[in-house]
Amino acid sequence: MTRSPHSPTVRWPDLAALELLVGIDDHGGLGAAARAAGVAQPNASRAVRRLEKQLGTVLVRRGRAGSALTPEGTVVAHWARQTLADARRLLDAAAALSADRQAELTVAASMTVAEHLIPRWLGRFRGLRDDVQIQLQVHNSRQVCDAVAEGRCHVGFVEAPTVPPGLHSTPVARDRLVVVVTPAHPWARRRRPLTVAELAATPLVVREEGSGTRHTLDLALREFARPSPLLELGSGAAVRTAALGGVGPAVLSTLAVADHLASGELRTVEVEGLDLARTLRAVWRPPRKLAGPAGDLVRMIVRGA
Repeated sequence: MTRSPHSPTVRWPDLAALELLVGIDDHGGLGAAARAAGVAQPNASRAVRRLEKQLGTVLVRRGRAGSALTPEGTVVAHWARQTLADARRLLDAAAALSADRQAELTVAASMTVAEHLIPRWLGRFRGLRDDVQIQLQVHNSRQVCDAVAEGRCHVGFVEAPTVPPGLHSTPVARDRLVVVVTPAHPWARRRRPLTVAELAATPLVVREEGSGTRHTLDLALREFARPSPLLELGSGAAVRTAALGGVGPAVLSTLAVADHLASGELRTVEVEGLDLARTLRAVWRPPRKLAGPAGDLVRMIVRGA
């Protein structure tokens, strides 16, 4: 590792450790700072201890109630902010140079977004930036956020109600989940809406855990004891096929069933007092301002919305 020309016995500090130190100041503890940085807490603790040993001073006071910066740690964190800001500017400049040379864009999208929105969005974007080579990855919402956090794509699109700490996001569309059945199902002939308790007590055809659709439903019914799913499937298309086949009630995006509702192949079932509206979001890693082709894509989508 390169040594400072002014003090040959001192090594340059680890930027990741400085980020953790600033995170303790911002989030109130080492655990929260580690989560925001996407680092396991034992690794974060070791990194901070190495920084303390390197700088020759105690930066973090540890106790049963948690951890907090010492006065010396507060001073170092203040200067670390400027160092990290300069490092981010360096990385942004390097990324811009790379983007100019490569003009590549890797997009990750959750199933619902990929099936019903991304083709139109990318088609419009091609008309604006035909110099960009686009690659699309399709996952569930949790996997999309993982791909973004790990740097395996430039931007992701998810339907989950929340995004993990450390990622930035912006709304790009609105959507709503609905309960659907075939016309032959008893619920299709009900004159009164279902209660939330009735829905929660019924085995349903649902998406797998980790999908935004499943997360939205589970969050809405979190106060109720629920049976195991009737079927748990890995895509909205599979859930829709099961619903059309009369397997049982299903919960799907209006984007996925609009044509089948219009044709009468499926019927919506009203549920009293249940709001399954949701916001679809673009997600990306810091910095907050999304640059390059990914930024151009998100701005185009937001303007169109």
